[in-house]
Amino acid sequence: MSTDHPDRDVNAEDQPITEISKADEPETVKPEAAKSEDGDLAVAPVAKPRRLTMLIAIAAVILLSDILTKVWAVAAVKPGQPIEIIGDVVTFTMVRNPGAAFSMATSMTWILTLVAIGVVIGVIKIGRTLRSPWWALGLGLVLGGALGNLVDRFFRSPGIMRGHVVDFVSVGWWPVFNIADSAIVCGAILLVVLTLFGFEPNGERLRDHKTDDKKLTDSKAAAEGETK
Repeated sequence: MSTDHPDRDVNAEDQPITEISKADEPETVKPEAAKSEDGDLAVAPVAKPRRLTMLIAIAAVILLSDILTKVWAVAAVKPGQPIEIIGDVVTFTMVRNPGAAFSMATSMTWILTLVAIGVVIGVIKIGRTLRSPWWALGLGLVLGGALGNLVDRFFRSPGIMRGHVVDFVSVGWWPVFNIADSAIVCGAILLVVLTLFGFEPNGERLRDHKTDDKKLTDSKAAAEGETK
């Protein structure tokens, strides 16, 4: 009669202990590999995290700050009675602005409202695939500023899409502005700088692409020279 257990592996005694232990170890997950153009295996780059949450958070801070400061300005600053902060150079001066930032295009209120709505939609669309923190900052400033002034366009007199924006910060000869105006200008300047220096919304840099392409071309040329 055989005394072997029915579940016993009869070949286990012939296997080294190290091989049995290795068989029980969990399999290590390796990074994904992809074939390059020349057929060599290369590790695929890890994608950078998306920055939509960062963009929305920045826009929310700008929007809330703009609304609260405008509510304070309407209650505390009387028209024609500026509050001096640094002499007459920096003051709080109440201005109802029917135009764009810094009192431009005052006769195109409803058109400016439509433009602002288009800007908001465009920023949100770009933000869905955004991976650069600097682009998130710039677009967040623009989005928050656009929403801040849109609130005035919709909820202040004389009516929906024709409401006058509250401006109250006066600095020297500069036109009277608000936090939303400042955010839009600062965000736009940042986006222009990022574009000029080759920083892309996906977190990559245009110069890096050119360098990689040059290295690839040089390596291929060297390989061809060796085979000749």
